[in-house]
Amino acid sequence: MIKVVHVKKAYPKGNVALEDVSLSINPNEFVSLVGASGAGKSTLVRMLIAEERPTEGKIFVNDRDISHLSHKQVPFYRRKIGVVFQDFKLLDHKTVGENVAFAMEVSGMKGQEIKKSVPKILKMVGLLEKADRFPHQLSGGEIQRTAIARALVHQPKLLIADEPTGNLDPVNAWEIIQLLLKINQFGTTVILATHNREVVDALKKRVITLKDGKIVRDQKVGRYSLKKEAA
Repeated sequence: MIKVVHVKKAYPKGNVALEDVSLSINPNEFVSLVGASGAGKSTLVRMLIAEERPTEGKIFVNDRDISHLSHKQVPFYRRKIGVVFQDFKLLDHKTVGENVAFAMEVSGMKGQEIKKSVPKILKMVGLLEKADRFPHQLSGGEIQRTAIARALVHQPKLLIADEPTGNLDPVNAWEIIQLLLKINQFGTTVILATHNREVVDALKKRVITLKDGKIVRDQKVGRYSLKKEAA
C-alpha cells in the first residue's frame, strides 16, 4: 500500500529531517511509528498526507506517486485517506453528528447519503447516543472518537493517526487504541505515530523506529525502544 523510496527532507540552513528513508507497508497492516522528538516522525507523517514534499526520493500510496502532487490534487488525495490529529480539530459550534456530516458535505456527498451514513459511522465509534452533543459536552476520549468518525467518512483504506492519545488519560487512550484496532480489523491500514510506550508495547504489532532522520529499527512484532539498531 505504501512505498517510501530513498526519501530525504532538507530544510533551509542545512537542517535535514529525514535522510535516505525507505520502507514498505502492506495493506491491512497496523504499524506504530516511534521516535524521540526531532527524530523525523512528524515530517514523515506530513509527507504521507501530502502536507510536505520530499527533497529527494519518492512516496507511493496505492501505486500513486504522491511526492509532488499539485495544490489542486492534494484535497482529492486526502479524501482517500483518513487522518486523526492530537488536537482533534473539531468545529466547536457543531454537534458530533454535524461535525461528521460537515466532513461529508465538503467532499461533495449528497444529503440523503449523508443522512444515511452518519448514524452508521457514529455507531461504529460508539457515539450514536451522543450525536446531538457539542464538543464541550464530551470527554477527551469522546472528542477523539468524533475526530476518528470524521476521518472514516470516505471509508479510507489508509488511516494515519498522529499522536491521537497525546491529550488523553490512560483509560481514554487505550479506548482509542482499541477503536483503531477495530478499524484495522475491518481492512483499513493504520499508521500510528506515537510517544506512548505502554500502548506500543501492548499492541505487539509492527514498530518502525526513527532516530536522527533515519530508520534504526523495523520489527514485525516490536516494542518501544529508541536504542539504535540496524533496520
